Amino acid sequence: MANGSGGGSYPGGSGSGIRMSNNINANNLNTDSSSSPVNVPKMDALIIPVTMEVPCDSRGQRMWWAFLASSMVTFFGGLFIILLWRTLKYLWTVCCHCGVKNKEAQKINGGGDAQADGACKPTDEKEENVAAEVGWMTSVKDWAGVMISAQTLTGRVLVVLVFALSIGALVIYFIDSSNPIESCQNFYKDFTLQIDMAFNVFFLLYFGLRFIAANDKLWFWLEVNSVVDFFTVPPVFVSVYLNRSWLGLRFLRALRLIQFSEILQFLNILKTSNSIKLVNLCSIFISTWLTAAGFIHLVENSGDPWENFQNNQPLTYWECVYLLMVTMSTVGYGDVYAKTTLGRLFMVFFILGGLAMFASYVPEIIELIGNRKKYGGSYSAVSGRKHIVVCGHITLESVSNFLKDFLHKDRDDVNVEIVFLHNISPNLELEALFKRHFTQVEFYQGSVLNPHDLARVKIESADACLILANKYCADPDAEDASNIMRVISIKNYHPKIRIITQMLQYHNKAHLLNIPSWNWKEGDDAICLAELKLGFIAQSCLAPGLSTMLANLFSMRSFIKIEEDTWQKYYLEGVANEMYTEYLSSAFVGLSFPAVCELVFAKLKLLMIAIEYKSEKRESRSRKRILINPGNHVKIQEGTLGFFIASDAKEVKRAYFYCKACHDDITDPKRIKKCGCKRPKMSIYKRMRLACCFDCGRSERDCSCMSGSVHSNMDTLERAFPLSSVSVNDCSTSLRAFEDEQPSTLSPKKKQRNGGMRNSPNSSPKLMRHDPLLIPGNEQIDNMDANVKKYDSTGMFHWCPAKDIEKVILTRSEAAMTVLSGHVVVCIFGDVTSALIGLRNLVMPLRASNFHYHELKHIVFVGSLEYLRREWETLHNFPKVSILPGTPLSRADLRAVNINLCDMCVILSANQNNIDDASLQDKECILASLNIKSMQFDDSIGVLQANSQGFTPPGMDRSSPDNSPVHGLLRQPSITTGANIPIITELAKPGKLLPLVSISQEKNSGTHILMITELVNDSNVQFLDQDDDDDPDTELYLTQPFACGTAFAVSVLDSLMSATYFNDNILTLIRTLVTGGATPELEALIAEENALRGGYSTPQTLANRDRCRVAQLALYDGPFADLGDGGCYGDLFCKALKTYNMLCFGIYRLRDAHLSTPSQCTKRYVITNPPYEFELVPTDLIFCLMQFDHNAGQSRASLSHSSHSSYSSSKKSSSVHSIPSTANRLNRTKTRDSRDKQKKEMVYR
Repeated sequence: MANGSGGGSYPGGSGSGIRMSNNINANNLNTDSSSSPVNVPKMDALIIPVTMEVPCDSRGQRMWWAFLASSMVTFFGGLFIILLWRTLKYLWTVCCHCGVKNKEAQKINGGGDAQADGACKPTDEKEENVAAEVGWMTSVKDWAGVMISAQTLTGRVLVVLVFALSIGALVIYFIDSSNPIESCQNFYKDFTLQIDMAFNVFFLLYFGLRFIAANDKLWFWLEVNSVVDFFTVPPVFVSVYLNRSWLGLRFLRALRLIQFSEILQFLNILKTSNSIKLVNLCSIFISTWLTAAGFIHLVENSGDPWENFQNNQPLTYWECVYLLMVTMSTVGYGDVYAKTTLGRLFMVFFILGGLAMFASYVPEIIELIGNRKKYGGSYSAVSGRKHIVVCGHITLESVSNFLKDFLHKDRDDVNVEIVFLHNISPNLELEALFKRHFTQVEFYQGSVLNPHDLARVKIESADACLILANKYCADPDAEDASNIMRVISIKNYHPKIRIITQMLQYHNKAHLLNIPSWNWKEGDDAICLAELKLGFIAQSCLAPGLSTMLANLFSMRSFIKIEEDTWQKYYLEGVANEMYTEYLSSAFVGLSFPAVCELVFAKLKLLMIAIEYKSEKRESRSRKRILINPGNHVKIQEGTLGFFIASDAKEVKRAYFYCKACHDDITDPKRIKKCGCKRPKMSIYKRMRLACCFDCGRSERDCSCMSGSVHSNMDTLERAFPLSSVSVNDCSTSLRAFEDEQPSTLSPKKKQRNGGMRNSPNSSPKLMRHDPLLIPGNEQIDNMDANVKKYDSTGMFHWCPAKDIEKVILTRSEAAMTVLSGHVVVCIFGDVTSALIGLRNLVMPLRASNFHYHELKHIVFVGSLEYLRREWETLHNFPKVSILPGTPLSRADLRAVNINLCDMCVILSANQNNIDDASLQDKECILASLNIKSMQFDDSIGVLQANSQGFTPPGMDRSSPDNSPVHGLLRQPSITTGANIPIITELAKPGKLLPLVSISQEKNSGTHILMITELVNDSNVQFLDQDDDDDPDTELYLTQPFACGTAFAVSVLDSLMSATYFNDNILTLIRTLVTGGATPELEALIAEENALRGGYSTPQTLANRDRCRVAQLALYDGPFADLGDGGCYGDLFCKALKTYNMLCFGIYRLRDAHLSTPSQCTKRYVITNPPYEFELVPTDLIFCLMQFDHNAGQSRASLSHSSHSSYSSSKKSSSVHSIPSTANRLNRTKTRDSRDKQKKEMVYR
């Protein structure tokens, strides 16, 4: 043993890397009793304990060079062997190449064949041996490659395990860094050394696999991971042999962190490019930082070798980490710095690289973290709460409109969470909107085209997915294609999800049918904005103001109470009504539809307009139809679903809770609540009895009340799917069907949506016709519409052979010679580059087959011929269509088509979405509207003729003047719904006699022409009427043009999304009302041929005409005249329903009808579902659903003759209009007074 002061035998003294006095762990001192005694020198001398078994530094020398030499020998030795092998291989290849050349030369010079054959045999054998050897080596190499490439589960486990063990070895280094750089350790007693040894044995095996799999051994030897193994694995074995530990270069294990992103990708944790890049940058930065800190820790604690290790300083590893960070950031506080020459030299080079890395990596890391999606999380479903996913066009306007309607307080209970998914983060306004509804709304950034994003929003557990469209896009077809791709992506991810999507163009709906999992029976719906928008406008041509009424019905509006007696008061009372569905109480079973309507309206204060009918035939069980005001032949069955108009969902519950025994004598409908009576379940016999005729008690097939021709055609009639159909189940067949109790084809989701949480009965209303007037026999059908017999193949629309566009083009002179009257003028703005708006959807409702041919309004298009040529392909099969090439801004063109004599002027534009400025999008429509209103017309007789009155209810004609609604009124031969009556409505004032009024010049101005203008921007409605007082910030539905039905904006259709989600029957009902009878079968036919196909006028197709339509009933004269002067709306409702099966549902009233002073204003507004006690005025027009009149076609000649006679007589006095006698008016006033004294009460037995 060497002893001396200051550690003379230890270069580095007491501050050296080996501190053996007080720093030696007690575990390193072998105090075994069997050890030999040790001489104890002075206290200031360094001593090294020595055991007999394992000597440690018997000469007091440091052994760091042994550890370093093991690594260097391994590295350079292996490198030398690889280079030597490559050199020998190269020389062998060169020599063999020369030998082959010599043999080929000898063979060419003429060696014998025998010699050649003999020489070839040994060569072939060698080649076979080499091939076998190469095959074995290749298989081993491939196996090793698979093991380390993470292509298999075993390989992935191995790669992850190697990384985890590398991090474990690095953690052990962190623990050992608190000990001296070099210290004595007993392998059998040091637990960390044992663990480190096990790790490095595994690293050695893995190194062998990597070496075998490497294609280029030289490059493998120089890889970073290989260098890490060279300087970390061999020193561990030296430590075991020498019983001492040297930290050395074990810090190089930190370089394994560079592979962190690869490991996360193997585990399928990192999937996006940004996340992979972020992890890469962080791992490179951290691994370089920790590795450099380890080197500084080594040299600063050891000192410089040429200084005999005397200039060392004690630094912990974490102090070195701190030093490297302040160095890279160029801060350099100076509290910690390098003292050794090696440390300072390293810092010089590290500052160059570290500063560059810090300056480039850190900003990029911060940018990636800053750009990390704020809304990139995943939705966590709440137990017991449904959620829907809303995607597509997500903007502040679309989201606010959607939430306003979806979360409206009038809905029963909206326990649904709304999840918005969009690939663009919301702006500040939209973000604020989400925060205001944070309890029910969440937003996630992503795309429905990405399955990963669909998984984030839990689309598989969503109740539905709603796709919003951009109604203002410049290319509607491109927008529809985007939404169709969204549907495909969602259906591909989860085929059972219910999807409700908005479509802009009608012809693009056909592409949805190509999606295999698209199923409208399970609730999938496409809301075509062009179809509904133009359908609403078309219905306004038949009944002005209807578009406003229907738009308000499916929109959720809060009731706004106004005390003063203004038109807004009555309008807003009607606006508060919405459309609801509810199952009817068993108390209504067996009653006819009109009887139930009357009872529900009078007693429950509800308006029922339709019921749902599901066929019970086995072959058509999936067919579900909605019957709108079907008539007396329909008897209510158990479980019938009714469609109601009411102001609140709670009010509609009365129809379900109503009990005849408990509520028959109740006059206050609010007291009708659920009673304790048991709901009677109908027996099979009772249900079979109701399926029979109510006149003779026999089944419909055996009933003698119907004609034989009807029996023979019943099956075909039901397959044709008219709105009012015939039940063809005989008693025995029906009995078997009831015994089988087949389940309904509606999914449980749809049952829950349509009827709430209650389990509704599966039975459906059966249709029974027993009135021969309502179902004519073959002879009657043959006599119907003798002049025109052609309809489309479904029998739903009038049809004619395709006409060339040149045959329908009118010049100005031809149009003037035609003397058009009672027609519809469509002013269309568009050119050859404009997007098609689908004019077929405007024409189809006007050509519905429930109109007789002579009732069809002639349609005249005024616009660009180039644009109309592009639309003509879808219009050439409709009759009574003409085109006047020109511009709607030309007064000459407008006068040529007699716009002052038209029933309605429609103003459309196909150029609206091509303008960036929202306020200028409607400039053409507004200019055309103002242009027409400013026109002056001199033909006062024409104005009188155009403003005809009312229609004839079914079964009435002019031959009975006492009860005819058209008694004493002018009537056009080409129209049945006199929508224009500005002259008469101006004369009639409540409670006053009607004086003779001359026609002034103002009466002939364009302001009296009925118009409906389509708008894109809601705020532009303020420019349509210059005399209104609407605030520019007023909502559209509160403005006067919208309330009057003269303006329509596509934005009102946004409410249909939420309405369809809560009740998909609402969309079916709306489409049935506005499209004239479009069905899924018809849509499939149009998708196949893009045109209507003509069909023969068979009894089956003619039966489809028997469906109700919307019309307006005038109260000035006729059978309802006594109710028109101060009568009660409820009395009118009951009388119209009982007498003519007409269902009234609203009033179109003059704006100033409530004023006591006469007014020149002819504007009208809509009142939806007035209460029973609502007082009527003679000028009111009543919205009603009227039955198809089979006899109207037969009386056409007499009506036409009478109308022409009236027209001729009125021509003699051009300044006066014929007025009913004063005596009739006085009698009506007396009748009204006596009626007010009586108490009106309806008793139902």
